[in-house]
Amino acid sequence: MASITKRDVDGTAVFILDMGDTENRFNLASVASINECLDEVEQADGARALVTTGRGKFFSNGLDLDELMSGEVSAEDFLGPALGMLGRVLTFPAPTVAAINGHAFAGGAMLAIAHDRRVMRADRGFWCVNEVLLGMQFTPGMLELLKERLPTTTFHKALTAAHRFGGDEAEAAGIADELAPEAEVVERAVALVAPLGPTAGPVLGEMKGHMYPTAARLLADGVL
Repeated sequence: MASITKRDVDGTAVFILDMGDTENRFNLASVASINECLDEVEQADGARALVTTGRGKFFSNGLDLDELMSGEVSAEDFLGPALGMLGRVLTFPAPTVAAINGHAFAGGAMLAIAHDRRVMRADRGFWCVNEVLLGMQFTPGMLELLKERLPTTTFHKALTAAHRFGGDEAEAAGIADELAPEAEVVERAVALVAPLGPTAGPVLGEMKGHMYPTAARLLADGVL
């Protein structure tokens, strides 16, 4: 489950949300855990910022398809919270950076792109939306998230070819803002986001919602 720690960096409370050291797939329990961490950041006072990361081989490998296909929960009940979490990050009322420590696939790639900025491990790991290879369609909110947050040529290549973008190519394609060695990914993300802490507040969240209105609405509503 996700956990959160806080650092004070020049007057900004930088919260580091650690999704864990497994594949960090999204299921009902893990999404609830991430939302609890987001609650803590959102309810904090003053200058604040968020860094989201994992540990080990994966940033996140996306949806927990085993839980989705188990028959124990409906697709709507399973996907609704995950979509809502993506929408919440997209319009989060504090500056956000994804520290991509390893592979970010499918829903994990979408979580990364929902952040304001991304620092990606330079030497290993891919950002990839591979739904076309799995025979799975994107929900309207997922599609709009990627469309509104990626350059057009990157959007087309990512979705239609399930292309795996490594560090250098991800930076050139507008996916990663910066690259860093594995041991420095989180530190670079903290350094990048801390100066933006004073922008945190309701106005920032509302502004993001206006910038990405279709994705924000569809994800918040859990439209399938």
